[in-house]
Amino acid sequence: MRKYSFVYMPLALVVVLLVSLSVGPRLINPFNPDRLQLNILLELRLPRVIVALLMGAGLGASGAVLQGVFRNPLADPYVLGTSSGAALAAAFGLLVFRGATALTVPCLAFGGAFLTIIVVGLLGRDGWGVARERLLLAVVGVSFFLSAILMLMMSLASADGVKRALFWMAGDLASSDWTLVPAASVLMLTGFGLALSRARGLNALALGDETAFGLGLEPGRERTLLVLSASLLTAASVALGGIVGFVGLIVPHGVRSLAGADAGRVVPLSALGGGMLLCLADALGRSVLPPLEIPAGVVTALIGAPWFLVMLRRSTAGGIR
Repeated sequence: MRKYSFVYMPLALVVVLLVSLSVGPRLINPFNPDRLQLNILLELRLPRVIVALLMGAGLGASGAVLQGVFRNPLADPYVLGTSSGAALAAAFGLLVFRGATALTVPCLAFGGAFLTIIVVGLLGRDGWGVARERLLLAVVGVSFFLSAILMLMMSLASADGVKRALFWMAGDLASSDWTLVPAASVLMLTGFGLALSRARGLNALALGDETAFGLGLEPGRERTLLVLSASLLTAASVALGGIVGFVGLIVPHGVRSLAGADAGRVVPLSALGGGMLLCLADALGRSVLPPLEIPAGVVTALIGAPWFLVMLRRSTAGGIR
């Protein structure tokens, strides 16, 4: 299975994309649409599927990077508060800089994500590595602080701004901003390329700083570059469609069970898996209760929250270091 993972997963992605384009309040045959169906495909579903694919890819790859950097199976952009930091900065841009360029929101999201992960990482450190208990406590404290600031901003914003912000924070891809795709894609490609170029360092860090030193690597430098790549990926994802949790937690675990632990395989396959998961979550959310829609972020949370609790139970059963 591991040998053919780069064949099976792209094929599965094609199937998922076709399903995502087909299902919804109106079933559509993407191979033979009439004029109305073609308009729905091109103007509504295709942009939404592309946004979901990009967001999921960024979150999946970011989760794979963060789990290796922090040597923690519970790490992902949402759980570590990175998404919250990116969301706070991006929401500030949406509410304050209404006349700004398309680069403003992605750049602000990147700054918020990067600062948050640095703060959480510093607070969670214990000697050579990151202690899980300390890390989780740091995440709780930082997340509460960021949430308080976000609520303060929303209380001072207009009613229309608050409504847009609430849908955006729920990961509602129906309100995703298609115009941000070019700018967000630049951030995402940069972060993805940086993560792949440091795959050897990520493999070493996953084994500990001492192992990295033994292989001739500088752990601090490798960790900084990898955190930078994860921040770029998370910022691009949040800027596109808001906060979507647990994609970066679930997908890398599934990928490792199929393709092994080598970062050179896990990162790109996690990107493919994340794109598939979010496309399916969005398709499910707009199909189960038409004409009502369940935000994709709610669907992934319903799946991911129990998964997180199971992983937390397993990781603490043997003691938290």
